[in-house]
Amino acid sequence: MRLGDLLAELDEVRIHGDVDIPITGLKYDSRRVQPGDLFVAIRGFHVNGHRFIPDALQRGAVAVVAEEPPPPDVNIPWAQAADSRAALAPLAAAFYDHPARQLRVIGVTGTDGKTTTTTMISDILEAAGHRTGLITTVSFKVGERTWDNDTRQSTPEAPEVQALLRDMVDASCDYAVIESTSHGLALHRLDGCEYDVAVLTNVTHEHLDFHGTVEAYRLAKARLFEMLGESVDKGIPKVAVVNLDDPHAGMFIARAPDQVITYAREHPSAMIRARDVVASSSGLQFTADTPWGELDITLRLVGDFNVYNALAALAVGLSQGVPPDVCQDALARFQGVRGRMEIVDRGQPFTVIIDYAHTPESFKKVMGIMRPLTRGRLIAVFGSAGERDRQKRAIQGEIAGRYCDFLILTDEDPRLEDRWAILDEIAAGVERAGKREGDGYTKIPDRAEAIAEAMRRARPGDVILLLGKGHESCIIYGTEKTPWDERKAAEAALRALGYE
Repeated sequence: MRLGDLLAELDEVRIHGDVDIPITGLKYDSRRVQPGDLFVAIRGFHVNGHRFIPDALQRGAVAVVAEEPPPPDVNIPWAQAADSRAALAPLAAAFYDHPARQLRVIGVTGTDGKTTTTTMISDILEAAGHRTGLITTVSFKVGERTWDNDTRQSTPEAPEVQALLRDMVDASCDYAVIESTSHGLALHRLDGCEYDVAVLTNVTHEHLDFHGTVEAYRLAKARLFEMLGESVDKGIPKVAVVNLDDPHAGMFIARAPDQVITYAREHPSAMIRARDVVASSSGLQFTADTPWGELDITLRLVGDFNVYNALAALAVGLSQGVPPDVCQDALARFQGVRGRMEIVDRGQPFTVIIDYAHTPESFKKVMGIMRPLTRGRLIAVFGSAGERDRQKRAIQGEIAGRYCDFLILTDEDPRLEDRWAILDEIAAGVERAGKREGDGYTKIPDRAEAIAEAMRRARPGDVILLLGKGHESCIIYGTEKTPWDERKAAEAALRALGYE
């Protein structure tokens, strides 16, 4: 592609030099630059990418997009943009020939349930004969190919997103289903995705370290619904699917340009509504009242919050013309998502469940669901991420202290924070719930040892919740990633106790 064609996608850009040159790649990390690439210098949160322009040039970059003007000694094409991060997405979309315009694109946003809902939607569409691609926190999928998302980013940067969309087009996919996070929306990673359907699961307390306020967090998620009205016309209506039980549903509905489908468990005005919910330790059953008729839904998932995920996926499927009985069958066959209420069974007389829950609201949901299903004691192992929202630590500790019989506080991703200081902040909330160290809780920073201690303490009928890591493949200490597998750690602890 010619540089001039790429730069034509940008507004308010000052161009220096000849733009009639070929571009063979697009990079924002100087270490990955190859000869013929366009390098986009981004001001990151920890590092300013402008510092690495000389390195990018040395590695063969033939043009630069930056927020700063070119130095006098640089004689290659240079485009000066007001915000080079915002410029990266349209450049990526153009470089990959706008793949989202050749797909129907579904975005799912919300604090909880995004990965499960996104995967359910894909399964429903595939059951109806469609071919789908997925971008989620847990994995990527292009047609039949599925692989782990080991980037530690729920939403990759724009060039990776657009490259995946291009792969989906080349693999003859007709739908892309994208987990659309607040970070991804706020940082322009999802610009150019040309959304056709926007889904809201819920909005609760999370990521205030990044967004600053709950209102800013909500507005970032609401951006997905605004993007419906900005995407290209593909000859189909734009659809907004909104959880009417969320107290802020109105702000999302107000931003939807065309068709709105609402769902709920409680709100009587919802178009799709669940009733007669029966939850057990083996799954869920409920009846969904819909404009397409009454459907009896069976799920193999533990946790009645999955009713909301199923309703959202059902609404999307029905909106896309999938027959009701096909939606029903696909949900009944759905196997769940790794690290989301995942049961570890080695024949032990107690239950071990792995879940990604790492917010106060998700703690309430998981623990509130498992408390009445637990015959013995409810034991939780969890921590809180370093260099992230500190406000939630004591809140999570207090919630866990109220619901659980015993807690083991451990590492999640300490990063550059002191691991013991993080646990102390969680413990402050635990003690507000009336528990005391040594009796109601203990601190074991080493996560493998914390899990092993939980197993050693367990009695028949107990339930152990391993929370916060879920599917993640590493724990971050300082700036280094240490390999981690929650399931393998749980299985190793069980084997050590003789459970095979």
